[in-house]
Amino acid sequence: METNLMLSLETVAKERKEVAQQLSVWGEDGEGYIPDLTDKLGVCLYEIGELEDQYVGCYDQYRITMNGKGKINDKIARLKYKEPNSPKIFVLEQELVRAEAVSLVAEAQLSNTTREKVKTAYTYQFNSIREHCEKVAIIAGYGKHLIELIDDTPIMPGEFEQPYDSHEASRAILRDCEDSLANWVTANTAVSSKLSTHLHTLSQHNDNSLCARNENHSRSCQESPTNKNSYRINRNAKESDKKIGKEGTSDIKPEATV
Repeated sequence: METNLMLSLETVAKERKEVAQQLSVWGEDGEGYIPDLTDKLGVCLYEIGELEDQYVGCYDQYRITMNGKGKINDKIARLKYKEPNSPKIFVLEQELVRAEAVSLVAEAQLSNTTREKVKTAYTYQFNSIREHCEKVAIIAGYGKHLIELIDDTPIMPGEFEQPYDSHEASRAILRDCEDSLANWVTANTAVSSKLSTHLHTLSQHNDNSLCARNENHSRSCQESPTNKNSYRINRNAKESDKKIGKEGTSDIKPEATV
């Protein structure tokens, strides 16, 4: 599903730029204000397509971060499917046995890594969404300024259309748009997401709890530098190695280390 969504985003970005180019080409044969303004509007729409391309790159980074765990188990599953009797399966499974002997500590570390990966991935996701939407809003604002240059005053039969003299104004609007996009930073976002007083208090309470927990953890580590589970872990690892020796060793070396 994630891959399909990313492909859809790529398609939208590509077609957005094609529409922008078609708008510019369509306006070339027009008269008065049409060629200039359709060209400038085409530039704005094309820039939105470029932003969507950039967002696709950020989304891919989010996917890579989320998929950074569980690859070894996937490798074993694929090997079991393709070569059910392969001796490599035995070797990899014994590697998992040794890894499980260390799981008393590793499971906690895995939990830490999982939470870190999820937080990092969705930070990529929401930061990129925010930047994309803010910049699209900037382009939309300057696009409206371009549209205001169009004189839509009705012309009566026998009257002549006023000559278009806003070339310099349209160029200035486009320059201002480019400058606004180039100078955009997260700190100057137009839309803010403020927490209510109650939620702010809860958030502060959670932060204080985390700080206290980290202090207690650091103190306990200083008081007992040797892990109480280290003996059990080493013992389990040795027992699993003995089991492997009794059952027989394989000549094939493991391709991956868990």
